[in-house]
Amino acid sequence: MLKDDHKTVKRLFREFDRADNGRTKKSIADKIVEELSVHAYIEEEVFYPEARERVPTTEDLVLEGYEEHHVVKWLMAEIADMSPGEERFEPKVKVLAELVRHHVEEEEEDWFPKVRDALSRTDLAEIGERMEKAKTKAPHTPKPQPAARG
Repeated sequence: MLKDDHKTVKRLFREFDRADNGRTKKSIADKIVEELSVHAYIEEEVFYPEARERVPTTEDLVLEGYEEHHVVKWLMAEIADMSPGEERFEPKVKVLAELVRHHVEEEEEDWFPKVRDALSRTDLAEIGERMEKAKTKAPHTPKPQPAARG
């Protein structure tokens, strides 16, 4: 499920790059913000806590993931409030794409395999069901919070 979300967002970033007018770019950017808001929510509410608890070798990766989400949410909130004619709109979306691509690469290459290796198919299916259920109550806009200290 998480990989499918990643594919969707990667496709949307490609569509943004190919779009030739501001209104289309804004529409695509809004969809990116919505998709990423839901995705971050289900990761933070279900997947990250489960990975951290059940697969201790992912703790540093989980903490880094929370911080990457924090930065992405602030950037998405700015993008959501911008019009496509603003000179920093497109550069902000491009920076968001770079951050998200980096984050996706780390998840898919570094720690999804660790979680898959450590958990049974039944455990993974249960986590997937909980994430699917969490999607129904996930926010569709970014909810940036002050950085956690710890």
